[in-house]
Amino acid sequence: MPFIVNTASEREEMLQAIGVSSFDALLADIPEEIRLKRDLDLFPALDEPQVRKLLEGLAAANQSTADYVSFLGGGAYDHFIPAAIKTITSRSEFYTAYTPYQAEVSQGTLQAIYEYQSLICRLYEMDVANASMYDGATALAEAVLMAMNVTGRSQVVVAGKLHPFNSSVLKTYLEAAGHQSVIQNTLEEGIGSIAALRELVGPNVAAVVLQQPNFYGCLEEVEAIGAIAHEKGALFVVSADPLSLGVLAAPGSYGADIAVGEGQPLGSSQSFGGPYLGIFTVKQPLVRKIPGRLVGMTKDRDGEDGFILTLQTREQHIRREKATSNICSNQALNALQAAVYLSLLGKEGLQQVAAQSAQGAHYLAKKIAAIPGFCVKYQSPFFREFVVETPVPAAFVIERMLEHKIFAGYDLAALGETGLLVAVTEKRTKEELDGFIARLREIRA
Repeated sequence: MPFIVNTASEREEMLQAIGVSSFDALLADIPEEIRLKRDLDLFPALDEPQVRKLLEGLAAANQSTADYVSFLGGGAYDHFIPAAIKTITSRSEFYTAYTPYQAEVSQGTLQAIYEYQSLICRLYEMDVANASMYDGATALAEAVLMAMNVTGRSQVVVAGKLHPFNSSVLKTYLEAAGHQSVIQNTLEEGIGSIAALRELVGPNVAAVVLQQPNFYGCLEEVEAIGAIAHEKGALFVVSADPLSLGVLAAPGSYGADIAVGEGQPLGSSQSFGGPYLGIFTVKQPLVRKIPGRLVGMTKDRDGEDGFILTLQTREQHIRREKATSNICSNQALNALQAAVYLSLLGKEGLQQVAAQSAQGAHYLAKKIAAIPGFCVKYQSPFFREFVVETPVPAAFVIERMLEHKIFAGYDLAALGETGLLVAVTEKRTKEELDGFIARLREIRA
């Protein structure tokens, strides 16, 4: 209570208004054993210059990609973010905007979302994109729930190596909905086995789920997997890295019914893991089952273009009993960042970023494979990320690299596996790649 800026008389007035005799009485339902019996351990009162100095000191303790060369991946990537993105998205009309419940007074926000949806549809070669989900993991989970609702089936088959965090979110969603059947396909050389998948997809499978590129960075056999899903009447759900689509085939071109993705590479910073952007797209026959918000363009009575939330009977805030999902908001600011990023780069720019990332990754992988004791773990084709087997524990490699201000990658030991997951983006110069190789040689020596 001492830290709430209300006078004693104001607190007394509020307690009387809610019919409680005291603040302790207000907490009567909270068990005594979990109440804090001491004062909060806070800094002494500071003035503004002192607070600024304190916070700057705390921030300086962080190790960020502003000071370190990053080869970290596994779902969050150190791509270049043009300065124009922050300039545009920092405008007050965008930066303070919330979910547009009153569409008629949110035309600018709705138009921005519509542009985002249009760009994502072109990128993924899908018919409809929603206004975005919370992140890639929730987008995937919502896609699977949608597939179950559409097909009336209760099983899910994961065709290849799914990001373990996404897999965890998916299982949590399904358990909450009363489903527990997630079947993992056999992996061979880091990708899903086509022969094993044929045996797994039965008549009760609602969705065959695929990540492309997969968690190891390898490229799955998307067309064969999609064909198996459709042969058995299941929906084909693809989680595709949006930046990879600068050089890889889009999900819509190889038969995806639902295509989702993590939009962080499209102009959002890594930001300690969020907020990020959940991309969600479908083919036209599924449009009425799509979760979240959907912005459409129409004409007003004067014949001018207008933007409005459409198909809202699906929405939780309009008709809860008809809702397709309990998500009725979206990551508007991150979606705007993605729209600005795609608009700035254009088709050719996106292709260049993707190509430079892929070329850098393959250059680095080839050089690493030439160092005695090191090797690329999987021989399947990959995009910008790959797993390295190391002659010493990956944690040791990471620790030694930090001494040279290098984030070496992600230690798969955290998942009970072996290897170092290494990612390369267009930001990595040849000098940085060669420096990485030199440090590995020192470790080997």
